[in-house]
Amino acid sequence: MSATASKILSDDAEDHLNMRDFQRIATLIGKEVGIKLPPAKRLMVEGRLRRRLRHLNLTTFAEYGDYLFRGDGLDRELTYLINAVTTNKTDFFREPEHFECMEKVLLPSLIAARKERAPLLKVWSAASSTGAEAYTIAMVLADLAMERRDFRFAVLGTDISTDVIETGRRAIYPADQVVPVPMGMQSRYLMHARRPGARPEVRIVPELRRQVRFDRLNLMDDTYPYDRDVDIIFLRNVLIYFEKSDQADVIRRLVGHLRPGGYLLLGHSESMIGTSITMRQIAPAVFQKV
Repeated sequence: MSATASKILSDDAEDHLNMRDFQRIATLIGKEVGIKLPPAKRLMVEGRLRRRLRHLNLTTFAEYGDYLFRGDGLDRELTYLINAVTTNKTDFFREPEHFECMEKVLLPSLIAARKERAPLLKVWSAASSTGAEAYTIAMVLADLAMERRDFRFAVLGTDISTDVIETGRRAIYPADQVVPVPMGMQSRYLMHARRPGARPEVRIVPELRRQVRFDRLNLMDDTYPYDRDVDIIFLRNVLIYFEKSDQADVIRRLVGHLRPGGYLLLGHSESMIGTSITMRQIAPAVFQKV
C-alpha cells in the first residue's frame, strides 16, 4: 500500500464529531453568543476542538459530548468552547477607507461639536479580536492628537474570546501581520526584538498600549457595562455571523452607548444591515446618531 493511501485510511479512521453533538454545540453557541454554525461548519468545529480533547485527556468526541451535555463539564468548558469555535479574522488597517474617514471627517466633526478644552474622545472596537483594529484606531488618533493638540483619546476593545483579549493585552504580533501599517507609524508605534527569533515579532509601544483597554464582552448580553457617551463605535465584520433579529438587537444596544452625533461603523460586507438603522448615513457603512 502506498504512503498516500495509508494516510487516507488513517485519516478516515480518525474519530469524528457526530452530527447530534455538533447540532447541540451549534444550538448552545447560537444561544450564548449569537453566532450561527450551519452544518457546513461541522468539520471546522471538529478540527478546532481536537486540541481541547487532548488538553482534557479525552480520546473521542463522544467522550467530549458526554462531558459537555451528559456530565457536569459545561459550566467549566463553555469559555474554552467559545474560544475554540469563534472566528477571529482581523488585520491592521483593514478596510482603510474607514480610518481615513475617521481622521478627515469624523474626528474634526466631533471635536468641533464639543465645547470643553481638549475633550476626551472615546472610541470602541466592539469586536476587537486580537487587537489589530483597536491599535490601528489608536495609531491614527495618536498621530492626529500630536498634530492638532486639541483632544485626548481612549480606545476600548471588547471581544467574546478570552484568548484574543489576552493577545490584545500582550500586544505582540508576527512582524508580517503589521506590513499594512504605514512605515512612519511602524517607526513610532512598534518595537522590534533585539534578537528576532525564527518568526520575527513586534510589540506595540507602551505609550500606545496605555491608551487601549481590553475587556471580555458578549454582544448577546442584555446590557453592556460601558459609558453612554462614546464618540465612535467600530462593529465591523461580525454581524454577518448573527441572525437578523440578533443583529438588530446588538445595533440597538450599541447605539444606546453613542453620544448624540456619535458614529457607528459597520463592515463594508455588512452595508445592507445598515439600511435598517435609524441613523444618518454619511459614508459607506458609516452612520451618525442624530
